[in-house]
Amino acid sequence: MDQDSIPLELDDAFVQDPYSVYTKLSAEGSVHRVKMPPGVPVCGGLPVWLIIGYDAVRSALADPRLSTDLQRMDGLFAQNEPDSNRRAGFSSAISSHMLNSDPPDHTRMRKLVSKSFTSRAVEALRPEIERITGGLIDALSDDDTVDLLDAFAFPLPIRVICLLLGVPIEEQENFKSWSQALVSGDSPESAATATAEVVAYLGELIERKRRVPTDDVLSALVAAHDIDHRLTDVELVSTAYLLFIAGFETTLNALGNGTLHLMGNLDQWEALREDRSLLPGAVEEFLRLESPLKHASFRCATQSLTVGGVEIPAGDFVLLAIASANRDPRRFDDPHALDVRRPADGGHLAFGHGIHHCLGAPLARVEVRVAFDALLDAFPAMRLAADPAELRWRTSTIIRGLDSLPVRLNRR
Repeated sequence: MDQDSIPLELDDAFVQDPYSVYTKLSAEGSVHRVKMPPGVPVCGGLPVWLIIGYDAVRSALADPRLSTDLQRMDGLFAQNEPDSNRRAGFSSAISSHMLNSDPPDHTRMRKLVSKSFTSRAVEALRPEIERITGGLIDALSDDDTVDLLDAFAFPLPIRVICLLLGVPIEEQENFKSWSQALVSGDSPESAATATAEVVAYLGELIERKRRVPTDDVLSALVAAHDIDHRLTDVELVSTAYLLFIAGFETTLNALGNGTLHLMGNLDQWEALREDRSLLPGAVEEFLRLESPLKHASFRCATQSLTVGGVEIPAGDFVLLAIASANRDPRRFDDPHALDVRRPADGGHLAFGHGIHHCLGAPLARVEVRVAFDALLDAFPAMRLAADPAELRWRTSTIIRGLDSLPVRLNRR
């Protein structure tokens, strides 16, 4: 393939329906040269290699030649976007965390956080998650039409991650407004302002935890910084920021995307209502069918490598299409259909694979299971309150999530 030939731009049509593009490309192989849309901050117009298909994506996710190191990539981003102010979202102040690092730094940072996200640790949080969920459900009125994302799917993970970080209840409302600015995609300026405010708040909260430690993840990270020097100043704030962002995005989108597909397949909704033992497998199916992240975070080739018979030169950017992998017909039967009874051992890649496998996966799973269990109990006759064709997906290279999800909350 001629690397200067860029046949496809990942434009809004792709954002709204990436699957038809993946299907078309799959007939031509697993590696394709594409171009980022012009309006995307930092990456606008950037040529990248898109890897699709289950086997190729899974292999690439674990390939050490594909680096996520921020310092390496920032230099390449700078060639595409010289204005450092426009690269603020990729600045080291908020991005020097384990997701944007390679071993040994990645190994060191991940080890510090991992014990807070084991299955055992997350199960200990279940009563609090159920309490938070119940309060949000109680605040919803019968027979109302609401945006389920704004009224339920959004505040649930925000409150849970605030619990983990030790954010006082009276200060959590700020996190909701900051999160909305960061996920809306409507205004880069508002997102930049929100980012600066989050970083300033986290810095101030870290100082409070330093003076009066409490039983939460952030206090443990402060101790790792102050006592054992296992985190730098920048890494401490960046890690807290990562937990904040990652803590709500996956759960928000898994809830929204799963609800959308259930509302379009009411027989599946009824099956879950009648048999809750199907719920754990159903959550895996939601994650597979409409993965909260359609692409993994950017990678950069540290050396030339060949994937699917195509050579990717050293220094080039690579996008790994998780959403394509999770609907690969060579891996999953009838891959575009929702089937809450589908065997859960298919090995979807919604949480990634390899050393960057999502650390918060156990927490997201529990939150989504608890949330759907509560929705099925409270609103068994809930229905979509919009034409599915009129719903829009958020403008994002990475995220797969809806702008809004209007539903009618029916108890009968």
